[in-house]
Amino acid sequence: MGGDTVIERSFVPIRNGRVHVAACGSGPPVLLLHQTPRSWDEFRDVLPLLGRRYRALAMDTMGFGDSTPLPAGQESIEAWADAAHQLLTALGHDTAIVVGHHTGAAIAVEMAASRPERVEALVLSASPYVDAARRAASAGKKVVDEVTASADGRHLMELWAMRQAFYPDNRGDLLERFVIDALRAGPRAAEGHRVVGRYVMEPRLALVRCPTLVIAPTADPHAYPHAARVAGDIAGSTLVEIENGMVPLPDHMPEQFAAAVERFLSGLKQAATHTTMR
Repeated sequence: MGGDTVIERSFVPIRNGRVHVAACGSGPPVLLLHQTPRSWDEFRDVLPLLGRRYRALAMDTMGFGDSTPLPAGQESIEAWADAAHQLLTALGHDTAIVVGHHTGAAIAVEMAASRPERVEALVLSASPYVDAARRAASAGKKVVDEVTASADGRHLMELWAMRQAFYPDNRGDLLERFVIDALRAGPRAAEGHRVVGRYVMEPRLALVRCPTLVIAPTADPHAYPHAARVAGDIAGSTLVEIENGMVPLPDHMPEQFAAAVERFLSGLKQAATHTTMR
């Protein structure tokens, strides 16, 4: 396939507002879901790579980037997954490949669990594992990206400092992109993490039936330790490590990220072709 890899940006109306989406390429649709509190910008460098073979779509989760927030008190992984399904419907896609990173991986799990007929394949990058123990441990606790705005701007440095250890050295540009998204999200920058912490994830993993790739960035201390558990709870899933991958994996290592996704999808296509020829 291939074609034009120029990134197009648009707003798509759905039931609860408007979703901002960036897209490029042509072919089977691949929906990309970002971590909290990022936006489509997390996949800025991944889009043209996947756009060589697919219709790559990077949406802003409701309340992040330029997408409309959900009404107060209605934010949940389930609601964000429903909004993503609405977006696909509005774009004319009955099915899609869904790729999620961190929070986006939790949303992707829910998309596949709630509407299995619509998700052809799943890629979970640096997925959280939210079980009863995590829900209990996180309840009422301060979360990352939780800062109080101050007149002298010190909250900007607090955001930077909270994330700096999880970003590669000498890549201040990546931290700048994070801070821009976090400031735009405002209080939802922290609330997005609480939404993940409330998600009843364990039974949903068992409902995933589509081919699934679990990507484990080895230098991501939040996700790497439980990547094998995520993969183990999804029947038939494949686990792949990306050496030295950190929290901002898609914008830190876009080529490696896109290559892992493409290898997985190419393998599925080859397997399907082989089965058809038999």
